[in-house]
Amino acid sequence: MSEKTLSPDDIRAQWAVERPDLATEPMALIGRMGRLARVLSEAMEATFARHGLNYASFDLLATLRRSGDPYALTAGDLMAQMMITSGTVTNRINRLEAQGLVVRRSDKNDARRAIVALTEAGFAVIDRAVEDHVATQKRLTEMLSAEEFVQLDGLLRSWLDRL
Repeated sequence: MSEKTLSPDDIRAQWAVERPDLATEPMALIGRMGRLARVLSEAMEATFARHGLNYASFDLLATLRRSGDPYALTAGDLMAQMMITSGTVTNRINRLEAQGLVVRRSDKNDARRAIVALTEAGFAVIDRAVEDHVATQKRLTEMLSAEEFVQLDGLLRSWLDRL
């Protein structure tokens, strides 16, 4: 058996023989999007790894960094902005705290709440990582013309809004 990776078009052609009654056009589109997402994710994960991060740690540090001075949010704010569960945010905070990239402080207004803040080391890491991340994203999209970029962005935005 061959280990050749089939293209979405090859897969559609096989289904056309086996099940010509199926409308497989969406299969090819979604298959291409899945493969594209994997390629993009792998490239971005490699960028994060150069800074000792993964997607999850980058996401939390970037959320704190873009929140502005004092670069601190409650765990609840992090959950809401990152769209993750409390257990997930706690796990991420614990790992980054162990690395010295964030610190927990008591909320002056509510002792039951903790404030999570970037440390100086965390600030430095995320600033370097986000610069590298933006460069990676530019490299990944620069083969699109300006018109293609705008068109693709608009189509994806519209589709996501409808879903």
